[in-house]
Amino acid sequence: MSTMNISLPDALKSFVDEQVDQGCYGTSSEYVRELIRKDQDRLQLRALLLAGAASAPAAPADPAYFEGLRDRVRKAAKDSARG
Repeated sequence: MSTMNISLPDALKSFVDEQVDQGCYGTSSEYVRELIRKDQDRLQLRALLLAGAASAPAAPADPAYFEGLRDRVRKAAKDSARG
């Protein structure tokens, strides 16, 4: 694992320390790693949303669409129960 040193204003350092003291994280490094992971997830979700927005329109999500989804789920459940 690589090491990275960062500088924080006192207010931010205090906030990180509070998060660790509350027992949410074992160390300040764990807290920062979690923030980075969440930001990665956010960026991935944003990319997916943008790709979806740029894609061609799909079929309308009307009652028939949802009934078709339910039918597919029921069929998949039956198939998996058979083995």
